[in-house]
Amino acid sequence: MSFIDFNAIVQSAWDTYDSSRELLQIEDISAKVSTNHVYRMILSDKTSIVAKLSYFGRYEHFVEDHSIINSLSNNLPNPFEDVLSRSLMKGNGLFVYRHKEEPADVWVVFYRPIKTRHKLPKRLDEEQIIKFGNQMGQFHTACEKVRHTLPSSSKTLMVDIDDLLVHLDTDEGRFEHFMYRDLIREHAEKFKHNFIKLEAHRLVRIPVFVDWNIGNFSVTNGLRLYSRWDYDWFRVSSRTLDFYFFARVVSDIGDRTMFIYNIDILMHERFKLFLNSYHLVNPLTEREILFLKEAYRFFLLNYVVKYGRFFFHELFANTLQKETFETHLPSLDDRFDPSSLLDILS
Repeated sequence: MSFIDFNAIVQSAWDTYDSSRELLQIEDISAKVSTNHVYRMILSDKTSIVAKLSYFGRYEHFVEDHSIINSLSNNLPNPFEDVLSRSLMKGNGLFVYRHKEEPADVWVVFYRPIKTRHKLPKRLDEEQIIKFGNQMGQFHTACEKVRHTLPSSSKTLMVDIDDLLVHLDTDEGRFEHFMYRDLIREHAEKFKHNFIKLEAHRLVRIPVFVDWNIGNFSVTNGLRLYSRWDYDWFRVSSRTLDFYFFARVVSDIGDRTMFIYNIDILMHERFKLFLNSYHLVNPLTEREILFLKEAYRFFLLNYVVKYGRFFFHELFANTLQKETFETHLPSLDDRFDPSSLLDILS
């Protein structure tokens, strides 16, 4: 994207929201491994506000997602009622600012700052894995309880995959993926076929955040989930979309800056330990375990291939996409074996 003065857009957004309080300072607090923009704003009354700025995807989906997140933050029951940040409202609705001026279509939403406690250690021991599984099972239960109280979501997995297929036939798509268009199309069609075969439309749809790396949430000393931020990959879908990143959190290698998105961690003993702990408080079905492979395939196709250049800086995006095309997608169907995971359900 050509140079755009994002600070000026944030300033205009705040002036539109409440010009009676002067904006004194804008500080970029964005994660340095991605291209997303998050700012801390200091106002004349010493109040601190967080601004989230985005310019990829669809404006309608941006508004929809943040409306759902805001309702979820207000509706989650104890002990998760303060886990999510609340957005600023204006009048009766969520405030979203849209800056639509060539060459940009940029959107801004404001959040109250969220309190944080401790990050998980980079490598969890077995007791911590069990506690983490218990907490994520309880959190998903809470999200499922309130799912009927939230605004509707138009995004589905099939819609995103169809959008990817359409993109492949555009000039931009042909240029961006000229070497791997056939491979991408093959796996997009496999996903659609298996989605229908598994009757995945029957899976319960709940709010999921997908990206659960340890830099996106904090816990108490007892490892109770305390707060969750970074809602870039949020959607309403099957809870299985969260499990690949749960597997990364509990993996033997632990969290790290340079990483690969391999499927093997879904079959490691440490993930099975997590899955068993989760299953005890929030039972899984056979269909959900079988769908884990397709949830992983969707993750690669949508977040690494389709949106990788937006979620990651160029160096990360190029490396992750190259590994996806040359290793992860070609070996996916041979490497994933759900049999040992299904044993846990018995």
